[in-house]
Amino acid sequence: MSELVNVSMQGDIAVVTVDSPPVNTLSREVRAGLKAAFESLRGNAAVKGVVLACAGRTFLSGGDMREFETGVQAPGYHEVLRLIEDSAVPVVAALYGTVMGGGVETAIACHYRVAQEGTKLGLPEITLGIIPGAGGTQRMPRLIGLEPALDMMLSGKPLSAADAVKVSLVDTAVDGDVTAAAVAYAREIVAAGKGPRRTREMAVAGADRAGEILAARRAQLGRTFRNRNSPNVLLDAVQAAVELPFDAGIARERELSNQVERAVEGRAYRHLFFAERELRRIPGLPADVKSRQIKKVGIVGAGTMGGGIGMCFANAGIPVTIVDAKQEALDRGLATVRKNYERSVTRGSLKPEQLEQRMALIAPSLDYAALGDADLVIEAVFENMKLKKEIFARLDAVAKPGAILGTNTSTLDIDEIAAVTQRPQDVIGLHFFSPANVMRLLEIVQCAKTAPDVVMTALDVAKTIRKVGVVAKVCYGFIGNRMMDPYGREAERCVLEGATPEEVDAALEDFGMAMGILAVYDMAGVDIGHLTRVERAHLLPKDPAFYRPSAMLTERGWLGQKSGRGYYRYDSPDRKRTPDAEAIAMFAEEAARLGVPQRKPSKQEIQERCLYAMINEGARILEEGVAIRASDIDIVYTAGYGFPGYRGGPMFYADTVGLKVIYDRIVEFGRTLDPQYWQPAPLLEKLAKAGGSFAQWQAERT
Repeated sequence: MSELVNVSMQGDIAVVTVDSPPVNTLSREVRAGLKAAFESLRGNAAVKGVVLACAGRTFLSGGDMREFETGVQAPGYHEVLRLIEDSAVPVVAALYGTVMGGGVETAIACHYRVAQEGTKLGLPEITLGIIPGAGGTQRMPRLIGLEPALDMMLSGKPLSAADAVKVSLVDTAVDGDVTAAAVAYAREIVAAGKGPRRTREMAVAGADRAGEILAARRAQLGRTFRNRNSPNVLLDAVQAAVELPFDAGIARERELSNQVERAVEGRAYRHLFFAERELRRIPGLPADVKSRQIKKVGIVGAGTMGGGIGMCFANAGIPVTIVDAKQEALDRGLATVRKNYERSVTRGSLKPEQLEQRMALIAPSLDYAALGDADLVIEAVFENMKLKKEIFARLDAVAKPGAILGTNTSTLDIDEIAAVTQRPQDVIGLHFFSPANVMRLLEIVQCAKTAPDVVMTALDVAKTIRKVGVVAKVCYGFIGNRMMDPYGREAERCVLEGATPEEVDAALEDFGMAMGILAVYDMAGVDIGHLTRVERAHLLPKDPAFYRPSAMLTERGWLGQKSGRGYYRYDSPDRKRTPDAEAIAMFAEEAARLGVPQRKPSKQEIQERCLYAMINEGARILEEGVAIRASDIDIVYTAGYGFPGYRGGPMFYADTVGLKVIYDRIVEFGRTLDPQYWQPAPLLEKLAKAGGSFAQWQAERT
């Protein structure tokens, strides 16, 4: 056999075991081992049945993502799975852990399946911009029927073992040793005189209604998968399962799979997949640095953000103390936390007893002394430097030695905050995104004096609370909000030039942004960004048109959803946005007063101005070393700012457009618009003139 795959006998049942830590990926070496194992069993009269099992944390977890770049080396997936399916004796898969993608495709090439309770089984390829490419689109509809297979593949969501039994993906779910149960099941099959049950020979349930079913699914794609092609390609592959013989369907799946793997969408999602795995590689961080233990967390501020952060830690089983100056703020904050958990109970994602367990982990207090035994304290009050300095001075006095002091500031100079303490080495930025208990991103801001083990601890904390932690250096707005400034600036300038807020947001949403920037301002509160700009006025351009629409709305008290109107009106109970003719007229009046020419920018121009301004700032951030990698910026924007994953993030998107194209357009905007805002970043100019890309620049430095 091989070092990764071995065969043992339990009476007349052969057990083929894959042992390839950490998660039994279907690498070339594992496939070669499986091929050798099943070939060795072929024709052996002593073998009456086979169990395909794994050692370690999980059954086969999926394919080897690296092969998308290197190409699949022999033996390929189809060759190995056909060999398993062709076995003359029954093959039973012993499933446990997290079985995804190629792992599920291997399982359904087996004749029978036994799953341990708690197992998750899924075909998540659509979330990576690709389709199941090892027979999944052909076998799954045959095994569980057309509609359940489409539900599984189009959602990308895993099924529990119990749900897998209901749809006949799994034959039985067991508690305890799944390999032993699979061996016993194989013996039952043999004793009953049952032979192999080959999935490829099954008819597709629902095939008689396939035209109607597939047409209905295609009609839904524009709403659920805006601007994406892989879902349509998936339906093409499934259609082949209905219309073609199995082998012809496999050939069609292979052709379509190759097509989406080469497309920008598939490359974008793979880029993000690998970018996440690079995040913990921090230059200058010693390889042997150890994290500090975080067993208890303190939070200052019981508002929406503080409560959401508290939920993150309670969800991970870590006790939290929330301190606020007012009892009513604490009561209101904890009531909001409970309400959030109650919604989860209503949805069925949380049990009532889990709600009470998590609430019991969150303790309110009016006394900073209650934070004295916390290993990590996070300040989560509103953006005001004076207030944050006062809080950190108090934390410095009460926090125990070695406690990490984090600030949730989204824009302020954390080095200045750290300087008020006697322990700047223990201070770090932990910028959560709202709602903190939902959003995946955590910007980790490394200050000038932050200790290496504090950075490592922050990365580990992010993992513990199921966040994507991206390390940045100190500057105004760090990575995300700094790049949002020019993006928002251009959106507001387009409004002054005659585009309605609806037209600006529609252009950005058509590009794929989860929400247009002006609708985002309304949701967050138009005054939030405005007050930050007021505080930084001495550093900003002396341009009366700079962010003028938001300033006007704030002056009028039109602060967005919370006041019922902002860029839009919110008159209905569901807070659905509707155009505000009065606001539009107000912007036009102000534009005339300021002498802003009315030119009604097109959708393409709105997109280019907003996105290219953002990308240009991203290039500056890279050059300054605020972000470690271009791909880190892409993670920040796709995980925290609603940038479409199928475009790979702003810097990946820039590479697909071509840096020369973007550079030339920025130069043109410098001639036709306000030149103070349209100076190409030196790095962008250098790469554009050399025919380079951000990806190449990054590769040369890592």
